[in-house]
Amino acid sequence: MINSNGWHTGARSEPSPNCSDRPNGAKVSLLVIHNISLPPDQFDSNYVCDFFLNSLDVSIDPYFKKISNLHVSPHLLIGRKGELIQFVGLNDSAWHAGKSFFEGDENCNDFSIGIELIGADNTPYTDKQYQTLVSVTRDVMTCYPLVTRNRIVGHSDIAPERKTDPGPSFNWKRYLSALNV
Repeated sequence: MINSNGWHTGARSEPSPNCSDRPNGAKVSLLVIHNISLPPDQFDSNYVCDFFLNSLDVSIDPYFKKISNLHVSPHLLIGRKGELIQFVGLNDSAWHAGKSFFEGDENCNDFSIGIELIGADNTPYTDKQYQTLVSVTRDVMTCYPLVTRNRIVGHSDIAPERKTDPGPSFNWKRYLSALNV
């Protein structure tokens, strides 16, 4: 369930500074699915949370130095065991899409909700991740009715020259069929 402030009541809250107000008149009408692993192909959600909170210790891994200047965050993160963590209220813009476009509209952060899955393009996602993703997607679609089945995309769909996630290991058929919409 999503409260009037845009916070999911079933999520652990970890407010990130990497967000902004949505532009006047912008309505949530797109859901973007991402993946992340830090370091790449390692699934420790603590590093990911630290990254979204701008508190990642860059001395831990050489890869962390490469991303230390980035300030990003999704709205929601789903861990490998299905745990749900929220970083930004759904009524606000999270900085998850970067340079992006969908159906002629640029800057998808202005009108989208971003959900990250702990994972990698070529590693299967867990059953618990799909279960949580389906449940959260239903909640989003109820609260933001402009988000329809045709307006659920991968990061690769809105930034095809830069991004590949959620990758070939994401089972779109399984996910969309489970939504029953």
